[in-house]
Amino acid sequence: MAKDTQESVFDSIPDSKMYEYKLSVEKVQTELLQYGLTTNQSKVFIYLGKYGSKTAPEVCKSLKLPRTETYHLLSALQNKGIVSATFQHPIQFTALPLNKAIWILVNAEKERVKSLERMEQGLSKLWDNIPVFNSMDSDVEEKFQMLQGSNQIHSKITEMTDSHNDEFLILGSEKDYLKLYHGDFLESFVKSKQKFRLLSGCSDKTTYIFDDLERKNIKKLHNDIKNHLCFIVKDDSEMLFFTKNAMSPEEPFAMWTNSNSMVYAMKLLFESLWSNSKNIHL
Repeated sequence: MAKDTQESVFDSIPDSKMYEYKLSVEKVQTELLQYGLTTNQSKVFIYLGKYGSKTAPEVCKSLKLPRTETYHLLSALQNKGIVSATFQHPIQFTALPLNKAIWILVNAEKERVKSLERMEQGLSKLWDNIPVFNSMDSDVEEKFQMLQGSNQIHSKITEMTDSHNDEFLILGSEKDYLKLYHGDFLESFVKSKQKFRLLSGCSDKTTYIFDDLERKNIKKLHNDIKNHLCFIVKDDSEMLFFTKNAMSPEEPFAMWTNSNSMVYAMKLLFESLWSNSKNIHL
């Protein structure tokens, strides 16, 4: 009975022996959110993974969760394929090893994306069958769009790089360019016939990211320029400006706009910095 009532790592307090593990558990919980688990789903998964097979009442009691919610959480984790249950009574629930659980979650997401891609053609046909009810022609309106998270921002950058006709301008710090490099976005400029210019805060140790690009189109920002400035301008027609998200500093946050005045202002800034920057040496 003492084993059933012992304090779990989730209940540990500062200065206790278990508290250092609690901090690690909270980090794992945060990471599991990126794989589509809710906070309580990840909590139950971690508990089963570290404390072994448990019944629903044991999970409910140890994690101090409502009874009904506990059953819903266990059912959801089973449906995701990362928790299994026995046929015996009472039912025992067991978490899969973390690496196998991640593999299952990632592949399920890949299949979901493939399914969405297959649906696109049929959905487009349905959309085209619906007439446009506002037949009045209107001028292109100036708009803005707030983007939060790597996936949304990377998707927007890909859209911009796939459709630029005149010139593509990027200004960013070493950290910004490393993200673009590892996200394969710089590849769009390799063997490209479109014009581009890059202003970079990269140091000598990271200039390798430009090895496949024309060095004449790349300049190094002066060291006095602060590294939190990053923006992209496309064809004098639209821009993407990165900002800091105060609520979640590690979560990228950006604003896209086709505002003529804002695009013009950013291009003026780019041209001013370009004229005062030096070429990156081979």
